[in-house]
Formats: sequence, C-alpha cells, structure tokens
Amino acid sequence: MLNVARSKKSFGIVQMKKKAALTIPKEVRQALRLEDEGEIFEMSIEDGKIILEPKALIPKDQQWYWTEEWQVAEHEADEDIKEGRYTSFDNPLDAIKYLEDGKRDED
Repeated sequence: MLNVARSKKSFGIVQMKKKAALTIPKEVRQALRLEDEGEIFEMSIEDGKIILEPKALIPKDQQWYWTEEWQVAEHEADEDIKEGRYTSFDNPLDAIKYLEDGKRDED
C-alpha cells in the first residue's frame, strides 16, 4: 500500500466537469481507504496547489471531548494512571465514602 503520508505519487490527470466536479480515481480512493461517496474533506490552497485532506466530523454531543482543555486533562489522567496516582474501589459505596470522608486530600 502507498505510504500517502510521506510520499507523492501521480495518479494521472483529472478534468473538472460540470459544476466544478472532480472524480477522485479509484486507485487514490483505495490507497486512502475512502468510500465511494459521503467522505468529508477539508480543502485548502498551499503553494498554488489544491489540497484535499480527509476529515471525520465529530458529532456535536462529542465535541467537548476534543477541546484542547479536555485533551490536556485526559493526558494528565493518563500520566496519573501510568504513575499509579489513583485509588481503586471494590464498589461505588466505598468510592462515595472515600469522597465524603475527605481522604482524597490526604493521598
């Protein structure tokens, strides 16, 4: 499979059709594992070239997870887990008692 992230390979020439439509060749779709329709792209111009970058839309109810603030907190949580800085419980009542007793400030 073509390493599309680090290489450039020509797939020939495409012609703009009615309403400025372009057809992405089958070989390109296969190399990028794109469906035949419904894919979303970000379009930009870079050094006089049209760049189409495949994108995935994030549902509105999940966008909070991908904010910079949340991702920083996720990274911190991952580091805490990696370093063993967490407390586990056998059941939810033990966790509630732990929080109510204020023991989290002593850890």
